[in-house]
Amino acid sequence: MFTEEEAMLKDMVTKFAQERVAPFVQKMDENAKMEDSIIQGLFEQGVCTLLPNLYFWKLMSIELGEEYGGTGASFFSIILAVEELAKVDPAVALVCELQNTLTNKLFTTYGTEEQKRTYLPRVSKDTLGSFCLSEAGSGSDAFSLKTRAEKKGDYYIINGSKMWISLAEDAGVFFVMANTDPSLGYRGITCFIVDRNTEGLHVGKKEDKLGIRASSTCPVTFDNVKVPETNILGQVGQGYKYAIGMLNTGRIGIAAQMLGLAQGCFDRTVPYTKERVQFGKSVFDFQGMQHQIAQVATQLEAARLLTYNAARLAETGRPAIKEASMAKYFTAEVPASPSLQGFIPLLVATLTTSKCIEWMGGVGFTKNYPIEKYYRDCKIGTIYEGTSNIQLSTIAKFLAQEY
Repeated sequence: MFTEEEAMLKDMVTKFAQERVAPFVQKMDENAKMEDSIIQGLFEQGVCTLLPNLYFWKLMSIELGEEYGGTGASFFSIILAVEELAKVDPAVALVCELQNTLTNKLFTTYGTEEQKRTYLPRVSKDTLGSFCLSEAGSGSDAFSLKTRAEKKGDYYIINGSKMWISLAEDAGVFFVMANTDPSLGYRGITCFIVDRNTEGLHVGKKEDKLGIRASSTCPVTFDNVKVPETNILGQVGQGYKYAIGMLNTGRIGIAAQMLGLAQGCFDRTVPYTKERVQFGKSVFDFQGMQHQIAQVATQLEAARLLTYNAARLAETGRPAIKEASMAKYFTAEVPASPSLQGFIPLLVATLTTSKCIEWMGGVGFTKNYPIEKYYRDCKIGTIYEGTSNIQLSTIAKFLAQEY
């Protein structure tokens, strides 16, 4: 299933997550703040001997070419890295996912050669990117955004505000979606590259969130922000296409995040059921418990296969929009077995974490164990990078074309 390089990368990420991330998970969740050492570690270059060659890797530039300081690995490797990081902390996985599937991908796909030379070495070395699309009045209806970019000679003046912007607290460069000609509707939406230190750009107080608390989510406002025309990413009026394209790929990354989260929770819980003794035998040895565990394990494997299939399709350049939506939807909202939860639609991740809390009993409901954190972290999966209903609409659109 994996190439030799992918298997090596997976093992290295697992080691990094256990040694560099795990000791700080509880502290970061409580403080709602990512440890600087972890962000630094994600950017650092690791070395592994893959005889007869040396294999170099950087988790923030996995697919990025070596000429820009990246690893030059496969898109599938990104998915494996996100999955492994999410087993330990989904907030850290999100940082890696967004940097690879949005920031790096936007520059490599739509950037000019000058923009690539300017920004790709930075985002490979130490600079986080942040994607500014959502606004107070444009969530799922993203292209009704009100942020405006007015042309003045050889530059643009941006005014407006964004909400729910991931990684904004620490980002050094922002991709800002603004409309250059509101009379054209969404066909006026253009993507601008805006450096953090640009006058008039203000990052607001981060949200106090239910889950993935170590990853910042902030409002960002633009007050007469002056951006040179050379900082347009791609073409004027094509921003909506770029957003759709990037989100379609990003959804595979979010599916991997939810998959890793659920698997990490499952892996922490099942051993406990084998150790916990009630009525003279381990909790795991009760047939009713075994059936529940087997059903959840089966749904996890189904979610993994959907996610990996979408990733392989995207990696080879084949159409994967429907498959990406299916993978995200399934990891975020799949009908649970009637014997588990009735006919109520639940996330694979929520189903797993909910059942794990029950299997752990009272201790699963406390912060002494990480299970309740996984439960809190997973809810965002049905919301960001396209709600579950948006995924269903996308799937139905492609089914209509096929039939």
